[in-house]
Formats: sequence, structure tokens, C-alpha cells
Amino acid sequence: MKNPVFEMEMKVRDYECDLQGIVNNANYQHYLEHTRHEFLESTGGNFGQLHNEGIDAVVNRVEIDYRTSLKSGDRFTSMLTLERQGPKVVFFQEIYRLPDHQLCIKAVVENVIVKDGKLTRGNEFDLYFADYYAK
Repeated sequence: MKNPVFEMEMKVRDYECDLQGIVNNANYQHYLEHTRHEFLESTGGNFGQLHNEGIDAVVNRVEIDYRTSLKSGDRFTSMLTLERQGPKVVFFQEIYRLPDHQLCIKAVVENVIVKDGKLTRGNEFDLYFADYYAK
């Protein structure tokens, strides 16, 4: 990924793997979500606090291309960029195995913003993300 605005390192835990000995496909969504939450916190926001204020980012669509499987004990880097597309905040995320930097997945995650149960134009997260949107 060129010029990620955020990246973090993680490690695969045994229980995240399936009978084939590789990370179960659904666990990659956990890695992606954890990365987005940590990114928000790095900008001064907090999903729990925003929820208590009636503001929620809701995943509208996820597209994942699986390339190389991770295995128990593997370390990896999860990174993202993002942009505004109308009312949506769209995250472009990639996960790379370490230390060889082999691409494991590429994902596009679309989020819409709901305030007090009603769909909004998505401006609630601009306070945190505006400086990071792709130009």
C-alpha cells in the first residue's frame, strides 16, 4: 500500500485458525475492524464514547480479496487509507505478513454514519478523519 495513513502490527493467535491451520476467513474482518478502531483512537475519537453520544459508524459493505494465508504465530501489519465518497467513509485496508511483507488480503470497507438511529450525511466523523482523507 502506498502511503498508508495508519498501520499497526499484530500477531495471529492459535484460536483464530481453522482445521487447515490457517486463519479462518472471518477473523480477517476482526483484524480490519480492530485497525479502524485503533486508527480512530489515534485521531482522538473513541467508538464507545461516540456510541454513547448516539453516533455510530455502521459497516455498509465489505469486499475482501484473500491472497496469502496467515498461520498461528505469524506477525503481520494491518494498514489503511480512507476517503469520503458522498455520505460514506470508505477504508482501503491491506494486511501484510512479516517479515517478508507478503500481501495477505486487500479490503474495501464502506461505512455509513448513523446518529440517534437515523442515517446522516456522514459529517460526524470528519472531525477525526478530515486530515486523512485521500486527496
